[in-house]
Amino acid sequence: MKLLFLKRMKIKAPHFLRGLALLGAISVGMACANAQSTADEIAKYRQMIADGNPSDLYEDAGAELWKKPSGPKNVTLEKCNLGLGPGVIKGASAQLPRYFADTNKVQDLESRLITCMSTIQGISAQEIIDAPFQKGLKKDMDALVAYVVSQSKDQKIKVSTKHPKEKEAYELGKRAFYFEGGPMDFSCATCHGASDKRIRLQDLPNLTTQAGAAAGWGTWPAYRVSSGQFWTMGLRLSDCYRQQRFPFPIYGSDLLTAVSMYMAVNANGGVVQTPGLKR
Repeated sequence: MKLLFLKRMKIKAPHFLRGLALLGAISVGMACANAQSTADEIAKYRQMIADGNPSDLYEDAGAELWKKPSGPKNVTLEKCNLGLGPGVIKGASAQLPRYFADTNKVQDLESRLITCMSTIQGISAQEIIDAPFQKGLKKDMDALVAYVVSQSKDQKIKVSTKHPKEKEAYELGKRAFYFEGGPMDFSCATCHGASDKRIRLQDLPNLTTQAGAAAGWGTWPAYRVSSGQFWTMGLRLSDCYRQQRFPFPIYGSDLLTAVSMYMAVNANGGVVQTPGLKR
């Protein structure tokens, strides 16, 4: 039937196949060009609305929550130590995750805020962990995170690995980054372990390189235009695991902190641009 078709078209097979190959190459080229064009337009769109980042609303709410007496103890978070001393938030998130002697563990911003909210204000840590994303205590967490990270904008990422537990967290995060599992054997590295990858016209940073990690880690947390929500790093990583078809990791867990540690250390020397703005 194939030969009959070629005869009727009066086209010789080799010429026909070369034509198909050329057509395919043209189609791929057009698709790549369209994809690049779309990516450029998305970049222009982000630039246009950058001055009106809706994260500003979350920042304002977070500033109020930071200074508002709350919880069973009815006190503020102004004595919360994020690593630079009680109440110091300027530049704090640029140096997180880090080791904290009072908990004897490495903590990222969200797990550290859980510690402050529970020890200083008397709010149940488990209640924060169990709350749905974007609701209740997690909604308060969104605002607090937006406020804290905004105080490190334009500062250099400077995350230490001097303490043995910091080195341990980095190595655990690296193992987790490359761990393949789930029904399709996905890992973080599947999408973010090589350069020049993209999904749904979204450029994927190579988090194993300094430049890629700085571009990725340095722009999250962020406001997502497509969902109309502010996403913390805890939600961003949890959604990555969802896309890998893994169960959601426990919020504030050592796993999420370790993966964050791996990205942050790789990003050292980059500039903090949070809260970012994403599609």
